[in-house]
Order: sequence, then C-alpha cells, then structure tokens
Amino acid sequence: EVQLVESGGGLVQAGGSLRLSCAASGFTFDDYSIGWFRQAPGKEREGVSCITPSDGSTYYADSVKGRFTISVDNAKNTVYLQMDRLKPEDTAVYYCAAEPDTNAAGIWWHLLVYDYWGQGTQVTVSS
Repeated sequence: EVQLVESGGGLVQAGGSLRLSCAASGFTFDDYSIGWFRQAPGKEREGVSCITPSDGSTYYADSVKGRFTISVDNAKNTVYLQMDRLKPEDTAVYYCAAEPDTNAAGIWWHLLVYDYWGQGTQVTVSS
C-alpha cells in the first residue's frame, strides 16, 4: 500500500521556522520525484518545492526561494521541507506528493503529474 505521511505542521509566529516531514512507503522511492504543495483557504493548490531523491535535483517556487529548503534522507525514504522566515501568507495545508519521473524539471509544479498524495499538515503563521 502506497503511503505518504506528512508531519511537522503547527502554529508559529511570523519570522519563525518549521520543518515538515514526508515519510514515503509502498513504492520505489528512487523512481520518483517528491513534491511539496500547499493550499490556503479559498485558493488553488500550488507547488512549493520538489526534489528528485535519485540525484538530489531540487526546485522551488519563487515565493519560497531563499526561505525554504527541501532535502531527502534516502535511507528513511523521507523528504523534509525546512521553512524559515515564515510569513502569514505561508499559512496553508501542506501536502507532499510523488511523481513517477526522475526528471521533474519543467513539470514539477503540475498537480496532474503526481500519482500519490499525502493527507496534508496544517501550517499557520501568525502576524
């Protein structure tokens, strides 16, 4: 059974930090790219970042570049999203997802290329 389990969300003040985790199981981790998405109330789900575990390639949305860092622990099949200098506009439910492509460049932000999704974790940034 494929599972993507997010954790690490919570309430933090603006300027603070959180680290999200995405633990994957049930599929061949090295054959996929793992993305982080977020969805704020009343808004569409948007791509935040993506990593290809097999070669370490990373991608970021412009809105989070320089503040968020994506990383992977291949031994644990887990992807992390370190979020620093958080802003109130980062408030959203954050989801991780798995895409069956090790060349995510140019497509990683497209929701439809992802086969599997986690249940999401809430991140709330207070002003």
